[in-house]
Amino acid sequence: MKVLVSGASGLVGSALVPALEAEGHSVQRLVRSRPAGTGEVGWDPAGGTLDGAALAAARADAVIHLAGESVGAGRWTPERKTRIKESRTKGTALLAEALANLENPPATFLSASAIGYYGNRGDEQLTEDSRPGTGFLADVCRGWESATLPVYQRGVRVVNLRIGVVLSPNGGALEKLLPPFRLGLGGPFGNGKQWMSWIALDDLIGAILHALRSSALHGPVNLVGPNPTPNAEFARTLGQVIGRPAILPAPAFALKMMLGGERAEELLLASQRIEPRRLQKTGYRFAYPDLEPALRHVLGR
Repeated sequence: MKVLVSGASGLVGSALVPALEAEGHSVQRLVRSRPAGTGEVGWDPAGGTLDGAALAAARADAVIHLAGESVGAGRWTPERKTRIKESRTKGTALLAEALANLENPPATFLSASAIGYYGNRGDEQLTEDSRPGTGFLADVCRGWESATLPVYQRGVRVVNLRIGVVLSPNGGALEKLLPPFRLGLGGPFGNGKQWMSWIALDDLIGAILHALRSSALHGPVNLVGPNPTPNAEFARTLGQVIGRPAILPAPAFALKMMLGGERAEELLLASQRIEPRRLQKTGYRFAYPDLEPALRHVLGR
């Protein structure tokens, strides 16, 4: 299969591309820099341009769209919030419209989204059929998923990948947690009761490959492990895995002072207890369904 990938140099994309190639797929990249050869298609999502001729020449059977500005880096100033939202909504709309206008569009379009769609939901058990939440990230995710509409209307199978907290020491939340935890300064955030819906990077890649292969999957799909964990338990387990105490809580007021109230509330204190119902119904088997083995695997412990 010919697969075009955006965001191929990011945390997920850099693991996904070799996995696709190991399965025998031919991978091309959607790049913001000058294309280096026939394996790359140029685009500028911020500027609203995409090389339509190169996109048509790629003749992709599937497109996996992962690009978007990081939500975890830097304070959420009004300007940064605009960049975060537009990098997802405008970029996805640009790509979806370009694909919809092709004479031979791909059969499948997998487009990243996030569990931020659900907002802060306490102990409520959430599936793909649950209503959207409120807040900045929920608003971003709704617009992000809606931007895939043009290619869906063209008859392409669209899967919105609602990605949870990715466990990898090379990026995302876990990379930021490791330094203080290794110093023995880790602990729960706030009261520690908020649910974390996490997924090991290997399972995230496996789930994306499963979505690529599974014609029965369409629409939103939760890419999280089957056993979400309260934050305090997550902190305790991470401390055990790296052999350090994890007993110093970070009070909510301190997190809000350091990160900004909205960013702390949505990234660290929001509770999301999410079930990967559609993955499991279509037969995906998790390699790391439980937290401690998942952390030991990703940290080489």
